Amino acid sequence: MIELVSESRCVECDICVKVCPANVFDMTEGVPVIARQDDCQTCFLCEIYCPTDALYVAARADGPLAISEAEVEQRNLFGSYSRALGWKRGKAGGSQLDPTHRIRVAQV
Repeated sequence: MIELVSESRCVECDICVKVCPANVFDMTEGVPVIARQDDCQTCFLCEIYCPTDALYVAARADGPLAISEAEVEQRNLFGSYSRALGWKRGKAGGSQLDPTHRIRVAQV
């Protein structure tokens, strides 16, 4: 289940909003908001496609964990699923070079 979006890591690209099949996030003028957490299917798409590892999805959660951003950071959980898949990235600088850029482009 999606647990949090890091305000300090997020670059407001809204990829998480666009790739979520369950429409869990709401787009805002800033960092996306987890608006429908109970609808999360724990598919990890938002975490996988986040170019800055700003999301944490708990693999096994029957409900919200109430985990803090500091704890996720301390336990090195940001981007942990992506790392398990072998994806290497996670720095905001250069995120414009991320091959998922097509997801960021507004579709007509």
